[in-house]
Amino acid sequence: MAASPAHLSHLCKPPPPSPSPSLSPHILSTLPRARSVPYSPNRPDNSRFKCLAGQTGFFTRLGRLIKEKAQSDVEKVFSGFSKTRDNLAVIDELLLYWNLADTDKVLDELEEALLVSDFGPKITIKIVERLREDILAGKLKSGNEIKDALKKSVLELITTRGSKTELQLGFRKPAVIMIVGVNGGGKTTSLGKLAYRLKNEGAKILMAAGDTFRAAASDQLEIWAERTGCEIVVSERDKAKASSVLSQAVKRGKEQDFDVVLCDTSGRLHTNYSLMEELIACKKAVGKVVSGAPNEILLVLDGTTGLNMLPQAREFNEIVGITGLILTKLDGSARGGCVVSVVDELGIPVKFVGVGEGVEDLQPFDAEAFVNAIFS
Repeated sequence: MAASPAHLSHLCKPPPPSPSPSLSPHILSTLPRARSVPYSPNRPDNSRFKCLAGQTGFFTRLGRLIKEKAQSDVEKVFSGFSKTRDNLAVIDELLLYWNLADTDKVLDELEEALLVSDFGPKITIKIVERLREDILAGKLKSGNEIKDALKKSVLELITTRGSKTELQLGFRKPAVIMIVGVNGGGKTTSLGKLAYRLKNEGAKILMAAGDTFRAAASDQLEIWAERTGCEIVVSERDKAKASSVLSQAVKRGKEQDFDVVLCDTSGRLHTNYSLMEELIACKKAVGKVVSGAPNEILLVLDGTTGLNMLPQAREFNEIVGITGLILTKLDGSARGGCVVSVVDELGIPVKFVGVGEGVEDLQPFDAEAFVNAIFS
């Protein structure tokens, strides 16, 4: 049975004070549970974003500011890809004393290094053969020139196929972002960290606990709501339809002037077609409330799985139309080359990368910073 609006609560930690015991059970059941969370005294000045989100350019500026701040925080990206960089350090050794007579041997070892870092056979061959052609044509005459050409080639692959790395939030509020993915990929955590970034730039955020299958999912999201000072809509009824929860959240966002509604969804295997169909219902439900919603459907992929993420990404994209990727746990993986493979294979841009466990460690993806991080 779908959860009605009466079964959906606006919750935000800390909980409201207990009502008077003199009130009847009927009155208690209808008491509103929404509560405002005061801004943290450590919040930055948000005067730049006092304009309404509905005004043209607000969301564009919001996305660009997040990107600009990430570019000034390149150290996080650099440290986050340290394991992949260690894997590729052999390239510097190969090119240090390079000479034309050793071209085939050097390129064979360079190819192996790229494969080990999960660039994938297709991408690796494309990169290596381009380098071989340029070397034999006399365009590359030193190890430094070869490395620069390698970095340029990787950068072109990413930017050509996945250029729109900024959030595309449209011009109508609330902007709606759906977060989807398989179990254990880090969906809820990524949503919480994304809420933190958007809130710190002055956006009014509402979370929607659309993961109605996992028992602890709503509790986990409520913790993130408390941590980030955001409000949240949850269902009080077990096994409520996710589409109903998200629909009510977007309605609340529209009525109460929220800028962005972040929608969590249940983790699901890409091979479970009944659950994949539920995502279609969720997408349609929010679109009925706000025309054009969801503005973004972000697929969260576990970076430690490397190229094994590709079948997941293909299936999710075919079912709901993925607009961007969040690659998590890359700080614990030496398989960072999968970033290049997934973008080239699917033509879907990477929007964010997880490079640590801290609340600020979900970094907006910057192709140039990524290439510089893996090829030091």
